[in-house]
Amino acid sequence: MKVVVYADGGSRGNPGPAGYGAAVFAESGELLAERRDGIGRETNNVAEYRGLIAGLEAAAELGASVVEVRMDSKLVVEQMSGRWQVKHPSMKPLAARAREVAAGFSRVGYEWIPRERNKDADRLANLAMDEQAGVAKPAGSAEVAEPAKASAKVAADTASPASWTGARGEPTRLYLLRHGQTELSAARRYSGRGNPALTELGRGQAEAAARRLGKVEGLTAIVSSPLGRALDTARAVGGATGLDVAVDEDLIETDFGAWEGLTFTEAAERDREVHPRWLGDPSVPAPGGESFDQVHHRVRRARNALLARHGGGNVVVVSHVTPIKSLLRMALDVGPSLLFRLHLDLASLSVVEFYPDGHASVRLVNDTSHLA
Repeated sequence: MKVVVYADGGSRGNPGPAGYGAAVFAESGELLAERRDGIGRETNNVAEYRGLIAGLEAAAELGASVVEVRMDSKLVVEQMSGRWQVKHPSMKPLAARAREVAAGFSRVGYEWIPRERNKDADRLANLAMDEQAGVAKPAGSAEVAEPAKASAKVAADTASPASWTGARGEPTRLYLLRHGQTELSAARRYSGRGNPALTELGRGQAEAAARRLGKVEGLTAIVSSPLGRALDTARAVGGATGLDVAVDEDLIETDFGAWEGLTFTEAAERDREVHPRWLGDPSVPAPGGESFDQVHHRVRRARNALLARHGGGNVVVVSHVTPIKSLLRMALDVGPSLLFRLHLDLASLSVVEFYPDGHASVRLVNDTSHLA
């Protein structure tokens, strides 16, 4: 017998109160079984794996021999398909258990689907979290399914937590990390295409950020500016997460041209007419350098490449002040004034999510708690 398993999991906080859901269908489309349960405080990835395991176990109980798994978690699908390694310690036993159950079938296939096609499992996961929070009456974590029409009604009552924004699909989460301190940044001098090394403090900041990101489950990639201060920070994160560092030239800092190495005051005195125009008009380039409009254009190109390569993943992006502010500006859908109204500390962490339908969400800005 062939069945189709839809599985999902969620965490309201990541980590936070979490739950999973799984629905098993016959080839004819008949709903055969449902599973759901709250699992306490966990991450999205843990909950998604728990949903997969529950769905496979339900399929085994039904006597299935061929299973087609459909999930909107790219991480779980890629890892279970063998294309991505399972590196995070908390994921390894879950992946091992899923493979153990899957070994009992003659064939198992894994397919990534957009979230809107995974509504049954998403509904069950949210119902499990609601029950865990005491806002819905428990009905058991394993039961024979009610008719599909009733299932659809519950789905409408337990929409995804992100549904109020109108966002659809699996978001790509970017962990935006500014590099650690250099001698130029400590002296508050323009530091663009020059390549000053991290100071001893800067190396310590990079290690502190790496320890924090090493605790984040489900990271799928690290992408860095090509400049040494960013690459060294990114490599520290790579050492803590087991991920390789890729380079994107478009994430490089602004080319400040003739102002490289100067303080704000020195640049303003050197070019009394151009400097204030540069501050007031994003289309005006620094002498021998580039404009903020040019930076924004190439950072948008980098953002689009990240979404294309790592859609639905969790990516650490190590870069500089202006590129990170540009990504936040895109997520907030605001103008260039944000460049001058937002402060980003060295080795600070910001988090944004970009959805495939064009929506975005800013979850964290300029967090330096790991440096305390």
